[in-house]
Amino acid sequence: MSLAFPSFAIWPLALVAVAIMLVCLDGRRLGTALLVSGVYGLVFFSLLVSWTSRYLGPVPWIALSVVEGALTALSLTLVALAYRWLPRVMPRSRALLLPALVAALWTTHELFLGNWPYGGFPWARLGMTQAEGPFAPVASWVGVSGLGFLMVFAVALLIEVVRAGSWRRPLTLIAPAVTVIALLFAPLFPTAPAGSMRIAAVQGDGPTGYFDSREQYSVIDAQLTATEPLRGEQVDLVVWPEGGVDYDPFQDASTARRLTRVAAWMDAPLLANTATERGDDIFNTSFLWTTDGAATQLHDKRHPVPFGEYVPDRGFYEALAPDLIGLIGREYTPGTNPPLVRVGDVGVGLAICFDVIYDEVIRESVTQGAGVLVFQTNNADFRGTDENLQQLAFARMRAIETGRSVVNISTVGTSQIIRPDGTTISSLDAAEAGALLDDVELRSGLTAGVLLGPWIQRALVVLALGALAGAGVLARRRR
Repeated sequence: MSLAFPSFAIWPLALVAVAIMLVCLDGRRLGTALLVSGVYGLVFFSLLVSWTSRYLGPVPWIALSVVEGALTALSLTLVALAYRWLPRVMPRSRALLLPALVAALWTTHELFLGNWPYGGFPWARLGMTQAEGPFAPVASWVGVSGLGFLMVFAVALLIEVVRAGSWRRPLTLIAPAVTVIALLFAPLFPTAPAGSMRIAAVQGDGPTGYFDSREQYSVIDAQLTATEPLRGEQVDLVVWPEGGVDYDPFQDASTARRLTRVAAWMDAPLLANTATERGDDIFNTSFLWTTDGAATQLHDKRHPVPFGEYVPDRGFYEALAPDLIGLIGREYTPGTNPPLVRVGDVGVGLAICFDVIYDEVIRESVTQGAGVLVFQTNNADFRGTDENLQQLAFARMRAIETGRSVVNISTVGTSQIIRPDGTTISSLDAAEAGALLDDVELRSGLTAGVLLGPWIQRALVVLALGALAGAGVLARRRR
């Protein structure tokens, strides 16, 4: 499964991994199902998020892998229970109902990990493996979770075809299997062209890592240096990445002057990001700085990263690892303002760094009128790892899911401008200072994936847990 995600991104292996896992869970009792699911989760996450050890060493990596492995053990064991209970109470359920229940329970497992604890970590959803695969357009119809459901459904159904030898009876299981597979090759849901916006996205490659040595204003000056060659270009919007500004411009006059200089150079607003303070709260804030030398449109990151941007239950964890927890001095507050700014009549949807993996942030920006999406991130703490490529793949899936162009801009790379169909317009490699300048297509209208995605998620969770509980009760009575 880890090889299906970047950097390898061998998308067919996601289907192979699901098939192996389902066969391993079928017929297991509770204890061995927990063991199999736990080993899968532990090894998978250990490989997938090994980049968490890049600077802070093995403790955060081990902790995250163990927690996600344990949660995987609990949630995927439900699949083993479905294989035990449903055929016992409905002997003919293997034809369609069992694959549907297994797929819904897999989706429930992903949503469980994506929402709990501390807001969840929806980094490893099956649908996200398809950023370079042929199934990606399905997300524009049913969302990323719906795509994952159909992938597992198709695999589980094919397993039953093989188990039952149904090729001898073509209309029993083969016809439904072919139908589901055909659905996986659906075209993109159409959205309407709405003009274009000329956007300059600047990757300064400054010292933005947690342990990078830096001098006063070294980060913003790196961004200025990379932006200056664009002077004289006709631009509608300049975009800088997350953490591209050292200090709070609402409190530091020198920073404010530098931002105003950029807006004046380009005769266009600058979308930048830094830590800001309001009262006793600290926010990870993106703001639209104008030629007037001020910013009135702000968006604060919705999901600060636990143990990265804040420490939940600090007293407890500080007692366990005081040196590591002591490194996290700031306590970022979750934002509540909309993930959207307006440049003239154009809505620009926002997601700051890991917020790209949270469905509700992306959905809110598009439903409130975003014609283009801008994802600002800082990958400096994960230089030389797969993290930036994984996050870039998620950004590509968001373009396809929403039918919107995406500007994914990083402090240190990889940065890209992506069309609504997921193809790349232009790119800057990691550790390369420079700028992307393109006429970015705007789109209007909502895809079915945006409108139906949350309802599909809720329906799958309710139906899966309800059906499993009902099968469990009936199986116990019959026994």
